[in-house]
Amino acid sequence: MSTPIAVLQTTTGIEPAANAAALRRAVQEAGAGGAAMLFTPEMSGLLDRDRARAAPHIVAESNDPTLAAVRAAAAEAKIWVALGSLAIRRPDGRYANRSFVIDEVGAIAARYDKIHMFDVDLASGESWRESAAYVPGNEIAVVADTPVGRLGLSVCYDLRFPALFEALGQARCDVIAVPASFTVPTGRAHWHVLQRARAIEATAYVVAAAQSGEHADGRRTFGHSLVVDPWGDVALDMGEGAALAFAAIDLARIGEVRAQVPSLANKRPIGV
Repeated sequence: MSTPIAVLQTTTGIEPAANAAALRRAVQEAGAGGAAMLFTPEMSGLLDRDRARAAPHIVAESNDPTLAAVRAAAAEAKIWVALGSLAIRRPDGRYANRSFVIDEVGAIAARYDKIHMFDVDLASGESWRESAAYVPGNEIAVVADTPVGRLGLSVCYDLRFPALFEALGQARCDVIAVPASFTVPTGRAHWHVLQRARAIEATAYVVAAAQSGEHADGRRTFGHSLVVDPWGDVALDMGEGAALAFAAIDLARIGEVRAQVPSLANKRPIGV
């Protein structure tokens, strides 16, 4: 039996109120379209590389208006939401890149703080230092039982670290969310192959809702939000541009693949 999901691809900007309104509309549209769960990208509430300009909008979780808006919309539409991530101010004044799972009554079912910080200098000239403002999380294999099965959480750059996905596979996740705002150079080179590899390794669906296009802060993101099945087949590729799309999670397919390639069951510890 298949469970319908919706995937949101956005070009999130620097105005949180406009971004929150777009998220509310997406929740409503996903619910009206029959989806049991909506997946949104990394930094769905605000995408602004100017940290001084962004700072006034980054608040504690309890005060975040975008989180409150999505929770209210989820309860109204009676739909679960995997809110890719928001920038959240921690009690120590630094930030967390935090993913949320919100249930059909608007309650928070799970939280995950992105573990791996994107600190890179690309050949294109782009330079990113996520760790200058954000504190990495330290909790792995964060899962929630949802209408699409056991959902495991990750965020963007986490994709490059197989050990996290091995842990999610060993936790018997049915679906792994990989919300992202991938750069164009790294997206062209690695996005599809990494998403497919992680689905194959965990023998689970991967749902990767992504940012796409030219953003108000000057960055460009790759898009191509994906749904990949446990065999590594791409069930949905949204290409470029902001959009909402629908796909399905077939839990029976997970069992079929794990029976054919029982890599999780066959794994043995490897000494150093």
